[in-house]
Amino acid sequence: TARKGSLMVNSYTDERSQQVYCIIDKGRLMKMPFAGLTLLDYAINSTLVLSNVCLQKQDRVGLMTFANKMGSVLAADRKPIQRDNILQLLYNQRTAFLESDYELLYMQIRSQIKHRSLLVLFTNFESLSGLHRQLNYLRAIAKHHLLMVVFFENTELHQLTHLHAANIEEVYIKTVAEKFEFEKRLIVKELKKHGILSILTAPEQLTINTVNKYLELKARQAI
Repeated sequence: TARKGSLMVNSYTDERSQQVYCIIDKGRLMKMPFAGLTLLDYAINSTLVLSNVCLQKQDRVGLMTFANKMGSVLAADRKPIQRDNILQLLYNQRTAFLESDYELLYMQIRSQIKHRSLLVLFTNFESLSGLHRQLNYLRAIAKHHLLMVVFFENTELHQLTHLHAANIEEVYIKTVAEKFEFEKRLIVKELKKHGILSILTAPEQLTINTVNKYLELKARQAI
């Protein structure tokens, strides 16, 4: 100020760059097909789009895949080459026909991700009991990070719930379909009860719903 002869002020802005990790479950439930693609294919496509949006927002993006053992791990970065790194890692990924090990995932996250991050977990739960088997690990992860669980509606079951039942067998099928659809809603409620964000989406709406949720979290600085 003395040298210039006019008032000079330092202006500081909050750090806007955050860490975002896309975590893809490659277990047996991600093999389910919808409209010619598996759930894993939908998750991969969504990850590519979301990663690109995050990089445009100056966030650091990383990647993890897992099933019964850990798969690919890519540390978060925001360099332009990160798009190519993610594309290379996701190329030719396949599902494993085994149960996914969430305990192993929790241990990997604790050892690899040291700073609080947004973790977008692409997985699937078909029943409330299936969620409860993994809930303790999800809660442990959510203690240190902002966890968002993205899982899928069964659109074929949804169609069955709207069929007109003409006989006893069709009544039974419709009732079972309604039960499974209701359990999906209970899973969302259970996750919310434990402070875990979730997206329940039809496979074809996965990308747009995930990107919109990320932009919402970014806008209100929840990350």
